[in-house]
Amino acid sequence: MGGSFGFQLVTSVVCGAIVGIERQLRGKAIGIRTSILICLATQVFMHLSTTLTLEDVSIDPTRVLGQIVTGVGFLGAGVILAKGGSITGVTSAAVVWMLAAIGSTIGAGRPVEAMTLTLLVVGVLIVVRALESAFKRLRGGSDEPEDALSEPEIAARPVE
Repeated sequence: MGGSFGFQLVTSVVCGAIVGIERQLRGKAIGIRTSILICLATQVFMHLSTTLTLEDVSIDPTRVLGQIVTGVGFLGAGVILAKGGSITGVTSAAVVWMLAAIGSTIGAGRPVEAMTLTLLVVGVLIVVRALESAFKRLRGGSDEPEDALSEPEIAARPVE
């Protein structure tokens, strides 16, 4: 069921590294090391919960999974920044959640599904970024709506 603990560890490192490389190349807050560690930690927690369940029937591994989701939510919130009316890091926070999902999937003994998730996450990050760039070029390179006033125009408006 999902291979040995050693195989799960290696799979976690590989999956975390694949996602982390994409983030590192983009200069994002969640890089290779962090991605590997998130994936690895969640895999270990899930592996422990399923192993302990086999030894003691009264243990519920879904409780550990629920706590992982909660804990990783706090970790992801730490990379979201609000500055001057703009918010950054939301995608990085979502990547943190996906890394935890990948690690949990490996720890639950489903490495093939985890590798599929890994490739899907990297595919979404790359393809959607390309689509966003294409849309930006089609709009003429502006991130502002056409009817928005620029800061100099706002400053020049008379106060009523």
